[in-house]
Amino acid sequence: MKLHSTETKQYQTVTAYDEDGVELNAIRFDHSLVVLPETEPAPWPVTSFEALTAADFEQIDATRPDVVILGTGERQRFIHPKLIAALTARRIGVECMDNQAACRTYNILMAEGRKVALALVIPPKS
Repeated sequence: MKLHSTETKQYQTVTAYDEDGVELNAIRFDHSLVVLPETEPAPWPVTSFEALTAADFEQIDATRPDVVILGTGERQRFIHPKLIAALTARRIGVECMDNQAACRTYNILMAEGRKVALALVIPPKS
């Protein structure tokens, strides 16, 4: 699905997504990544939802967001609380949703000026 935004061009905005990846400001990514509005997207060394560990969330914790939108892949899954305990202890909310919903939600929160992090699990193509 193509998304268009006119007021947020200076930020990392999701401009399209599908089951194989995401476009940020019309640049295609087909691997897991962490996105914040005002910084370049960062690769995230996650190959599947099942492979997530608490250490994977340390990269996100270092950015100090107010909320994390976790895209869990093609379908919504819920992360075990022990994996995000460090974020929860800092009062950083984590919302789990499928990647498409995560992309839409990130754009809305980013456009509202929220300090939001988008963490997308995009499995490598086989």
